[in-house]
Amino acid sequence: MDKVMSNKYVIALYVLPALLLILAIIYVPIVLTGYYGLTEWNGIGAMKFTGFDNYARVLQDNAFWQSAGHSLLLAVFSAVSLFGYLLVALVLSGKVKGANTFRKIYLIPMLLSSVAIAQLWLKVYHPTNGVLNSFLESLGFSNPPAWLAETSLVLGALFIPILWQYAGFYILIYYAALKNIPASLEEAAKIDGANAWQIAFRIKLPLIMEVIKVTIVLAVVGSLKYFDLIYVMTDGGPNGASEVMASYMYHQAFRGFDFGFGSAVGFVLLLICLIITWIIRKLTESKDTIQYS
Repeated sequence: MDKVMSNKYVIALYVLPALLLILAIIYVPIVLTGYYGLTEWNGIGAMKFTGFDNYARVLQDNAFWQSAGHSLLLAVFSAVSLFGYLLVALVLSGKVKGANTFRKIYLIPMLLSSVAIAQLWLKVYHPTNGVLNSFLESLGFSNPPAWLAETSLVLGALFIPILWQYAGFYILIYYAALKNIPASLEEAAKIDGANAWQIAFRIKLPLIMEVIKVTIVLAVVGSLKYFDLIYVMTDGGPNGASEVMASYMYHQAFRGFDFGFGSAVGFVLLLICLIITWIIRKLTESKDTIQYS
């Protein structure tokens, strides 16, 4: 068996199906998207090659940069929220009564589809008989706001269900990483007189720093290309106040039937994600790697 697996041709034969699949569903569509951005095309008729006109139009489009600002704001909120998820995971990983129950509760949003979550929060934010406004009225607020209809409030109102939706995912990742730390390290720290905060921030967090870096990239990039819940709840409204890059791309391509420009928006979105991922990796790069066994 070792002789067979050391054969380069056999290794290539095993790798080839996965490589072809990755090429077909990831890299080929990326190349095609970049090419379609060089054309004027309504999705049905003949393509007309226009060079970099669509890309220049994207860079000069104020509506696109407004949507990019909304996406970046969501990315910042998502990255900051990771600190809260990490604190919850630290608590759950300790000897806390009922930790298993709370861990299951936090995972509930992961079991729901984005459409179901959107419908749930639409009921919460309903201006007349929604749960939130009914609660505010019971506290004496006579004229509570229409959360999804006011341009100054809609983004904040959308960020709450988005962050709630993925809370369980990140808590589970941090919880698994923390539980993987040998108990002997914590016991040794306690013998040396370390308290709970010192153990958490000087022992546990440095040991899972690589996991934290990965979650930062996942949260930021995921926020930049976020689409589904915003599409269902507001469709980018009112007046583009909740438009993000992915929804802007969808509107241009599938509603405006401008697939050339929509493809250019999608390709620029890809480049922005790659650049920001590179920046995050550079900012969090460390020459020292802490290992434990």
